[in-house]
Amino acid sequence: MRIFIICAVRNATDEFRSELESYVERLELLGHIVHLPHRDTDQEQAGLDICKTNRDAIRAADEVHVFYSPNSQGTHFDLGMAFAMGKGLVVVANVPYGPGKSYPRMIDEWAQCG
Repeated sequence: MRIFIICAVRNATDEFRSELESYVERLELLGHIVHLPHRDTDQEQAGLDICKTNRDAIRAADEVHVFYSPNSQGTHFDLGMAFAMGKGLVVVANVPYGPGKSYPRMIDEWAQCG
């Protein structure tokens, strides 16, 4: 299975990157092909090109896995692309939320649909 990881890239701590890489390593040991943006998308290219690279990788993915961060604009952008493409979603990490409508609740609802 091809998997795209949606996560914060800019301002990500070394600890967070280590957590991501451990998660990806487990998936790859199971035989999955994983696109991890800070590793597999050239972060030195222009912002539009980063978005295009990620778009193409999301399109090629069978599903996306998200480590949700409300402070990451890229996470929101990539989630929007994945939603528009009808991709299945696995929520690996989310933020706490209470009753009522919210973006974190919506991504959990999306994951339950797929």
